[in-house]
Amino acid sequence: MEWFADPGSWLGRLVFQRMLAVLYLVAFVAAARQFRALLGVRGLLPVPGFTARVPFRLSPSVFHLHYSDRFFAGWAWCGAALAATVAAGAADAVPLGAAMLMWAVLWAMYMSIVNVGQTWYGFGWETLLLEAGVLAVFLGNADTAPPVLTMWLLRWLLFRVEFGAGLIKLRGDRCWRDLTCLYYHHETQPMPGPLSWFFHHLPKPLHRVETAANHVAQLVLPVLLFTPQPVAGWAALGMAVTQLWLVLSGNFAWLNWITIALALSAAAPLWGGPPAAPGAAPVWFEALVTAAAAGVLVLSYRPARNLLTRGQLMNTSYDPLRLVNSYGAFGSITRVRREIVIEGTADAVSGPGTTWHAYEFHGKPGETGRLPRQFAPYHLRLDWLMWFAALSPAYARPWFVPLVARLLENDRDALRLLRRNPFPDVPPARVRARVFRYRFTTWRELRETGEWWHRTAEREFLPPVSRSALSGRR
Repeated sequence: MEWFADPGSWLGRLVFQRMLAVLYLVAFVAAARQFRALLGVRGLLPVPGFTARVPFRLSPSVFHLHYSDRFFAGWAWCGAALAATVAAGAADAVPLGAAMLMWAVLWAMYMSIVNVGQTWYGFGWETLLLEAGVLAVFLGNADTAPPVLTMWLLRWLLFRVEFGAGLIKLRGDRCWRDLTCLYYHHETQPMPGPLSWFFHHLPKPLHRVETAANHVAQLVLPVLLFTPQPVAGWAALGMAVTQLWLVLSGNFAWLNWITIALALSAAAPLWGGPPAAPGAAPVWFEALVTAAAAGVLVLSYRPARNLLTRGQLMNTSYDPLRLVNSYGAFGSITRVRREIVIEGTADAVSGPGTTWHAYEFHGKPGETGRLPRQFAPYHLRLDWLMWFAALSPAYARPWFVPLVARLLENDRDALRLLRRNPFPDVPPARVRARVFRYRFTTWRELRETGEWWHRTAEREFLPPVSRSALSGRR
């Protein structure tokens, strides 16, 4: 079928697939390095407990069949090795069927992790990686021209990501409509980056321009994706530039990078260059791609309807395989930043001389003199969840006390998630948690004190507890 192939999109496919493979690599490495403390047998939310409660049909995963920490580690590191191989071009060096199998295995392996990841994996970029991963299976490789249908499905995914995010803002917090949300967002976002302090101190008129530009990028440019080239390409390129702005201003795991990859797949025809000269696609491949496109069209009904409803949901999956999903982010903006600071003491009894020492996280703000670091696209799951815990203590109830219990034991796996353990030799006698109000310092305060944050104690989050006291709660 002559209409089936789109040779001019060869570069868009190449860029998209290689970037996606790199993001798979990052995701698998993050899983391998963090799972023991979060999901392991002695983790805060153990996988065996989850699989005992939730049946396979609702959460398909290899870990329903078998779980051990060693098996999970092997699974994650094998996924990382396969992703690295694909990122290096292996899928373009093997026959078409083998290339499709490689992409399918990546998707299935990561889905097995996400589907037992519980709260730690409840982020929109997890389902976005999986949905994009499914489409990558049907993009073919260097032996075939990119299928027209799959390239359009990539645009449809990009449209839902951006347009869904735009609508959730327009329907949500009033500050998006009066263009003032960025007066606060750079300071109160879950995990600021090294430039967030500077973005926060941009003039307020520029913040309003930022917000207006965001609305254009998420509500106007996505519609232009379905127009002919070069308009569609320029619209996609505009979205990629907007996402790079977000990369510079914060840490959002691989959300921005995967959106950039999708945008570049649509923008690639702008760059011109000689198209690749692959052979014709085999009939079986054409049949599979056509069937997959029809399946996505059917499954798109609920996500499309969600875009049109006032009660729009964001970051929602409609099937256990997470094939076609709804997306969105920051429908509301917090005006004040609150952080939970966890502290320990060697004193078994409180008194005037009791000294408390803070545990420090890698990405979550803590020490006021420490400039936030850049971690994205790597995802620090505990750091992110601590931000949500400060907003809603109930959100953290299942895992926060177990975290404190691990700190009272100097648990090796839990401490690996932290940057600084103030009790390296002997565990603390007691641990407490307090809520502080944080704000970025002003230019003057920074010059005078060298500190990036100013903080004020507000309330107690968890009173001082000992290991024996926690044992008595169980």
